[in-house]
Amino acid sequence: MNEFIERYKKLGQDFEPAEVKVMQTLRINTLKIVEKELIEKLKDRAKLIKISFLKNGYSYDSEVPMGATPEYLQGYYYLQEAASQLPAELLELKDTDLVLDMCACPGSKTTQLAQLTNNKARIIALDANNPRLPSLKNNLERCGAKNVLVYKKDARFAEDLNLKFDKILLDAPCSGNFAVDSNWFEERKLEDFELMAKTQKQLLETAVEILTQGGILVYSTCSLEPEENELVINWLLEQRDDIILEKIDVDIGDSGLTNVFGKELNPEIAKCKRLWPHKTGTQGFFIAKIRKKS
Repeated sequence: MNEFIERYKKLGQDFEPAEVKVMQTLRINTLKIVEKELIEKLKDRAKLIKISFLKNGYSYDSEVPMGATPEYLQGYYYLQEAASQLPAELLELKDTDLVLDMCACPGSKTTQLAQLTNNKARIIALDANNPRLPSLKNNLERCGAKNVLVYKKDARFAEDLNLKFDKILLDAPCSGNFAVDSNWFEERKLEDFELMAKTQKQLLETAVEILTQGGILVYSTCSLEPEENELVINWLLEQRDDIILEKIDVDIGDSGLTNVFGKELNPEIAKCKRLWPHKTGTQGFFIAKIRKKS
């Protein structure tokens, strides 16, 4: 654990991981129910508190398992971590958009994309992980997401679809973080981050290629490691002159790092968002909003 803690100190963060508490959160699914109605239905079993920086996100306190209520089974809400709800909201979705969810399973953000467009936009969801595809399909059905086409496909080869997308969500596979995995420090090695970054760069390269001019790509990870976040985005900016980073204007999180372990990065990366668990009460998270030049 110590080597990771020392890294975080070098990035300007000094905290004790064991003391970090992550709030329990859900997203009310307005495809199925009005928010006030669900709050009323659950009032005797759970206390819901609106999360200020999210459209449909609530923290909750409950003595009953929230994943086993009749309301959950009917798709009235989705158990989704707070930081995880941000990327889809940043896509500026329109009903007329063709949208790609590159790494969709188990469907948290896919169902959210459908909700945010009221089942009107056309959404294609990809995932190469066959064992998880039934979960994606089940969640889409449970939540009433009717505008999603699912493919079992490695998103690195999404160009095979011969389509250009107005909006792309790339919630990339990553190393995760300690806030939601009690064994994280024991299971991770520093070399893992470089290996993961290789896949992330391949996915980003494909995403930019199939994005329409003027289109928006949101890249996110639930990793705190710069190798998978700022350094990946810095690499992308060095590779492409047809993209710009847009400032993420949400009232939570820190700016992206522009100096990582002594290496100066593109100053534009400050427009990204980095959520440190000890500051936000969420899991660790990183988000970049990318627009392809017209």
